[in-house]
Amino acid sequence: MAYLESILTVLGIGLLLGAGLPALFAVGLVAHARGAGNDGSDGDPVVAPQPALKFLGIALFVFVGWVILTAVLWITRATIIHHTGVDLFPFLPEK
Repeated sequence: MAYLESILTVLGIGLLLGAGLPALFAVGLVAHARGAGNDGSDGDPVVAPQPALKFLGIALFVFVGWVILTAVLWITRATIIHHTGVDLFPFLPEK
C-alpha cells in the first residue's frame, strides 16, 4: 500500500506542477492582456483598462516565478549547504 500512496503522491505533484503552473501562467497572461484594455486602433472595439485584471495577471506571474525559484533552490539545496553552509529551508528535515 505504501508504494501505491507514493505513486499517487508523485502523480499528483507531477500534475500540479506539470500542468498546473503553465495553466496558471496562461490565466495570468489572459488576465493581464484583458486588463490592459484596447484603444481601438486595430479595428477592435475600444475597451477601458481594468486595473484589477492587470494586477491579477501580475500576481499570477509572481506566484509562478516564486514556485519555480523555490523548486530550483530545493533541488540544489545540498549543493548550496555544502558550498556556503546556508540552509535555505531550515524548517524542513534533511534526508
